[in-house]
Amino acid sequence: MHVYSGPLQQGEEALELAVAHALVRRASDGFVDEALRIYRPADPVVVFGRRDTRLPGFAAAVRTARDAGFEPLVRAVGGRPVAYTTEALVVDHVRHERLAPDGMESRFAHYGDLYAGVLRDLGIDARVGAVPGEYCPGAHSVNARGVVKLIGTGQRVVRDGWLFSALIVLGDDDRLRPLLTDIYRQLDLPFDPASVGSVATEAPGRANSVEPLLRAAYAQTAVLKPATLDEATLTVAAALAADHRA
Repeated sequence: MHVYSGPLQQGEEALELAVAHALVRRASDGFVDEALRIYRPADPVVVFGRRDTRLPGFAAAVRTARDAGFEPLVRAVGGRPVAYTTEALVVDHVRHERLAPDGMESRFAHYGDLYAGVLRDLGIDARVGAVPGEYCPGAHSVNARGVVKLIGTGQRVVRDGWLFSALIVLGDDDRLRPLLTDIYRQLDLPFDPASVGSVATEAPGRANSVEPLLRAAYAQTAVLKPATLDEATLTVAAALAADHRA
């Protein structure tokens, strides 16, 4: 499995999202067998789902994000708004696979357990499942104590390929909570600010341990090979980046 590490460059968060989009397209076409991309964002962002862009309050929510110093973006996978800063870890896993839709539920279950296991290694009471009022609700979110959300997961399935994405909130939950409250209110979506958590709050001093533990978890079933994004993938990503700007 090829592993791509680190962000591309500061100020290009739309391109960061587009890389995942490009990789799954390349996997669909058979040019990528399996790849894992792990990076900490260079800038804070609010990422909306496609459905959010059709809501009456979307323009106001975009302004709120910008006023708070967060770049508004639109993701390729489904879901509702999420916000994160440089204190987050984004993980995109793509694979070329026939009949990819058939494995959607099993992937959610498998990787939910994998991510929860990583957090348990930090001493966190990590569980798989949504918590009441969480942002971007999902049955396979990873939470702490059944109270606060720490990791969100999502998938995009294409012909002969899939993308499994995860967002791990390492810190800055106090900064995210009021922003998400305003955005969800403007979009008229249910949300409980108390559902926002972070690894740093649950396991003080351990947030930087998440990435090496995650790599070790993946290495149990695959040989991880450090790699650099190729020009063909970056070209596709550059062409798709505009689709991810709000």
